[in-house]
Amino acid sequence: MPVENLARSDVVTASTDDSIQEIASTMDDESVGSIVITDGGEPAGIVTDRDLTTQVIAEGESPDGLTAEDVMSTDLCTIEQNSGFYEATELMSEHGVRRLPVVDSDGELTGIITVDDLNELLADEHQQLASVIQAQRPPY
Repeated sequence: MPVENLARSDVVTASTDDSIQEIASTMDDESVGSIVITDGGEPAGIVTDRDLTTQVIAEGESPDGLTAEDVMSTDLCTIEQNSGFYEATELMSEHGVRRLPVVDSDGELTGIITVDDLNELLADEHQQLASVIQAQRPPY
């Protein structure tokens, strides 16, 4: 199944010069744990709630004056929208990430897929298999 069929198209984004305060507030307002940082429509980085915790709070940094660019992960791993489910899981595993921005062939952001999205798909598939087993087993 192509990632574009699984990915969320309503990606929460911000620019590199948005303040950490704005980023955290947007995460809270949108009930998300990450924001993709874009530059001209292309993903340039990502800021996660963990980034805010480990790079700002744990370090005793003042968020005043800090921007997305100061804390965003720049070694961003993305996936093309026509890639498959298994490629997404392999990339997440290889790079130790829980979120993959989805891009088109021009590198433009089109969505995001998370480990939660993949787990939900697997749970649905397991439920379908369980239904087959239940239908075929003898009654107790």
